Amino acid sequence: MKILIIEDDKIIRESFKLELNKWNFKVNYVENFNTITEQVKELKPHIILLDINLPSYNGYYWCQEIRKFSTVPIIFISSRHESMDQVMAMQMGGDDFIEKPFNMNVVISKIQALIRRTYEFNEDLNVLKKGKYNLSLDTMMFTYKENSIEFTHTEYLIMQLLLQNLNHFVSRNSLIERCWESSHFIDDNTLAVNIARLRKKLKSIDLEGAIETKKNYGYRLKDD
Repeated sequence: MKILIIEDDKIIRESFKLELNKWNFKVNYVENFNTITEQVKELKPHIILLDINLPSYNGYYWCQEIRKFSTVPIIFISSRHESMDQVMAMQMGGDDFIEKPFNMNVVISKIQALIRRTYEFNEDLNVLKKGKYNLSLDTMMFTYKENSIEFTHTEYLIMQLLLQNLNHFVSRNSLIERCWESSHFIDDNTLAVNIARLRKKLKSIDLEGAIETKKNYGYRLKDD
């Protein structure tokens, strides 16, 4: 699935690209904001993330221009919080609206939901595939070869982040923030207990040692 990002903030679009690549989306972004319609026609994206505040013409204008030749799903992304901005976005032809700052889990969920509603259903959109592992985003089932195990919600969130960063270490703080949204009332022991449970479950399907610890930093899931 191809996603086109129309956003003039380089930091935001790069962070989007980094995260979306983890979910196996092919990401392009606009750099010349005077030829947006031409780029949409050339790239033929499956979904567009469109900012409202852009150089020259705003996102409302470009949405109307795109709607003259395409029904591609468009999600507006904006720091504007007024309800009228969301109403305008829908009236101009948008399909959804996400406010800045972003929760990337929400962004990914909205993208997947919009794609499922728009295109012929493909069950692969509900499965995170990395290396030799598959993780169902609906059932929280983890599959390796012919073996499957089911995770609790917390175990699922941990595995999701480890799988997105397969073979790379993820910090304890990142894992805690993903699972509990705040580290204020969570200590390392809580995370360690959940990691121990994950390791036990992975061992039951011949994946002993798949999760590796980096002392004083965090964990990684190995695919070797």
